[in-house]
Amino acid sequence: MGSTPVKQGTVPDNQSAASGPLRGIRVLEFAGLGPVPYAAMLLSDMGADVLRIDRPGTHRRPHDIVGRGRTSCELDLKDERDLEHVMYLSSQADVLLEGFRPGVMERLGLGPEPLLQKNPRLVYGRMTGWGQSGPLADKAGHDINYIALTGALSCIGQADGPPAVPLNLIGDYGGGSMFLAVGVLSALIEAGKSGRGQVVDCAICDGVTSLMSLFHSLTAAEAWHSRGTNQFDGGAHFYSTYECADGEYIAIGAGESKFYAAFRQVLGLSDPVFDDQRNRSNWPDLKQRVATVIKTRTRDDWMSRFEDWDACASPVLSISESLLHPHIQARNSVLEHQGIMQSAPAPRFSRTRSMIQEGRDLGSKQEIYACWPARESH
Repeated sequence: MGSTPVKQGTVPDNQSAASGPLRGIRVLEFAGLGPVPYAAMLLSDMGADVLRIDRPGTHRRPHDIVGRGRTSCELDLKDERDLEHVMYLSSQADVLLEGFRPGVMERLGLGPEPLLQKNPRLVYGRMTGWGQSGPLADKAGHDINYIALTGALSCIGQADGPPAVPLNLIGDYGGGSMFLAVGVLSALIEAGKSGRGQVVDCAICDGVTSLMSLFHSLTAAEAWHSRGTNQFDGGAHFYSTYECADGEYIAIGAGESKFYAAFRQVLGLSDPVFDDQRNRSNWPDLKQRVATVIKTRTRDDWMSRFEDWDACASPVLSISESLLHPHIQARNSVLEHQGIMQSAPAPRFSRTRSMIQEGRDLGSKQEIYACWPARESH
């Protein structure tokens, strides 16, 4: 798999060297956890000038990859003098990102109404779990709660076990960060035409509900069954993970007939019972047969045998292994920045290349005005 990670380009010496498609866009981020920091990271990687407001006494964590590429300053939102700095920054920003519970920004005097009065073009991105309204709007929650309520959690796990707790990719990042980024960028495009900003109410439960669209369709067609018995949840023998002789795993996604034929060829599954691929009643038995065969060889042995076949077979790699995989390295999908291996900016642009910007902490509040000088248009 290789031994030395490939570095992708270089990190610019200063923020003005950013070349991504969002160069010149100013984003004011209120520090928080979960989806807002990741959305801000994406915008920064694409060239936006992101200034993060931290609570007093907050120190940048050396391994905080999600917090990369920001200029940061410590301001007390309950201090009147610091609040003046925040008001100035919001008046000079194109985008504001906040992830507080509903009503918090309003109580601080930083709600959408006064800020949009001072800066009519401002795109005000609000990130919450439940949304700005509704019976649960004021309730606490985390990723697991949002994916539970939206039906996603009920679909994940083995048929004979409880719902499996996944990584927070589905809720926080998939249903949260990605929808927040798409929302504010869409509002920015519209503001460029109308000259008017707006509020983007991004709720994780809304985003996850949208992500579930395919499964809503399958449910409506009565084609989605109990957990762990469907094709996309590991119920099918041709779309699942299997343990190998060395305790490692491989993943099989041979759904189409040509990939299924190759999968059978490599494993030697010549029994006619495998011919009826879509017969759901046979899946439990066929899955057990496949598991028995795969358990006879190591993961690397199987991957060597699959190498010359299009059978949609992949090794299940650890995070460390994935960083060193030849495909990941060949595409420069990871890079070393400040001594830490991490994801390279994505997606890729042919002309306005994205890159990790050099983050820095403002040494004094006076630097705020030098960092974001007033714009005539604002």
